[in-house]
Amino acid sequence: MWPLTALLLLATLEKPILSLHPPWTTIFKGERVTLRCDGYHPLLLELRPISTLWYLGHLLLPSHKKSIEVQTPGVYRCQTRGAPVSDPIHLSVSNDWLILQVPYAAVFEGEPLVLRCRGWYDKPVYKLHYYHEGRAVRYFHASANYSVPQARAGDSGRYQCSGTMRLPVESAPMFSAKVAVTVQELFPAPVLTVTGRAEARGGVAVRCETRLHPHRRDTPLQFAFYKYSRPVRRFDWGAEYTVPEPEVDELESYWCEAATATRSVRKRSPWLQLAGRGSALPSASSTAQAPRAAALAPGGQPLSFRKPPVSRSAPSVTSVPNATSPGLQGPAGRAPTARPPACALPAPSEPPAGALKPDVDLLLQEMQLLKGLLSRVVLELKEPPAFPEPRATLQTPAPRFAASPGAPETTAVES
Repeated sequence: MWPLTALLLLATLEKPILSLHPPWTTIFKGERVTLRCDGYHPLLLELRPISTLWYLGHLLLPSHKKSIEVQTPGVYRCQTRGAPVSDPIHLSVSNDWLILQVPYAAVFEGEPLVLRCRGWYDKPVYKLHYYHEGRAVRYFHASANYSVPQARAGDSGRYQCSGTMRLPVESAPMFSAKVAVTVQELFPAPVLTVTGRAEARGGVAVRCETRLHPHRRDTPLQFAFYKYSRPVRRFDWGAEYTVPEPEVDELESYWCEAATATRSVRKRSPWLQLAGRGSALPSASSTAQAPRAAALAPGGQPLSFRKPPVSRSAPSVTSVPNATSPGLQGPAGRAPTARPPACALPAPSEPPAGALKPDVDLLLQEMQLLKGLLSRVVLELKEPPAFPEPRATLQTPAPRFAASPGAPETTAVES
């Protein structure tokens, strides 16, 4: 008894489907359209007459039929016994010469989008233009519908049309009111996650996950898997793929792609960096965070996690202190250290207690030498010589004569 009761309760939770005929949300004043309410009812409830409730805004309408004809603008909803209220339909009534009609039902990615520019009570429209966000996108000589075979998110926006009519002579160009159109997302971009080790075949199992819109949950999807730009499994109905063990050890990047059966909608996932040998694979409960941590290069390419090649024949470099560039040279006899591998943090190391003393002494000596040079330059700038002599001239020291006390001075005369 309880399973039957639970089944009845689940069935009554289904929303009824409200449809509009003809399928346009804008009509001319005085025209009528038909609303129909369809819903699923359990067999036990079908034994009794099913009454349908109709709402215009928050007002309950007197009709209880499955379909009704209306001509009043507003928001319509319906409800059947034991079911929630349906999704709304907005009906607009216009008194203009020209109206732009859009479908009442939601348009999803990959589906056709049809717009209709209609003259007053189906009068022909000439020199017809369709506009999207104020930009002309299509021109027709006479009345015609504007259609997009496979709608995309970029087709959303405000549309408008313009044209002329013969009343009885050709009129000036007339414009319709702007109408907003929204293209719904069929499914978000997939996410490639690690589900764990494949014990039967070896390797790592990955899954391409996405979620269909509730109104299109019956749409079949196919999935493909790639290693860099090379497909490792083409489109198939399975959402899982097993990465071979050798490729896991190489730390190769994988990504997946989800698409409809007709390929009208295709979306790819971010890169996923798989763990290699010796590192623990993420568990199934923590795989949701893996795609967010995928590393991407600026150009959309995956980063390489391989170590850069190190030359074994690199000569040792010895730095010599230079007085003209203090602080830029290291201590003599010290060889350069190798760079750490890419994407790895260098391990902190503490130098021994006496290793810094030679560096400090050398730095002090260079500072003293620089101080002396600067002092000499300052003194020369303050007291410049009146008659500078060229540095290349050699001065001969004057001879010294030993004079006895009391001897008269003698002067040498050149002949």
